[in-house]
Amino acid sequence: MPGGQGHGRGGRWRWRGCSRRMVRFLDPALLLLLHRGRAHGYTLLEQLAEFGLANLNPSVVYRTLRDMENRGWVASAWDAERTQGPPRRVYCITAEGNNALAQWVQDLGETRELIDHFVTAYQQHMAEGEGEYH
Repeated sequence: MPGGQGHGRGGRWRWRGCSRRMVRFLDPALLLLLHRGRAHGYTLLEQLAEFGLANLNPSVVYRTLRDMENRGWVASAWDAERTQGPPRRVYCITAEGNNALAQWVQDLGETRELIDHFVTAYQQHMAEGEGEYH
């Protein structure tokens, strides 16, 4: 269902245009964006498109930022000076957030190796003509 929950291509579960796996990718994506520099929530929402997370509900992103702040990974403060409207919250990564990001990068690298091995094994199996049902 567009804009909601339902099944996407191949019967995989989709949520507002993103798979569940991609939603779990939100933490490291936000940490990397904040590692690049301080940002308002709206700016982060726009930048998430770089990682295939453009269609997330903003409430999910803001809830994730609050959770990350509770874990000590990010800090926030009200920015009244650089806005033309009401003050907005600006987020920055903390030392703990930098450590969490480094752990995410390590875990993602290990996961990529497992996925590459799996895909290669499948392709070899299919090339050998053994991909038929038994």
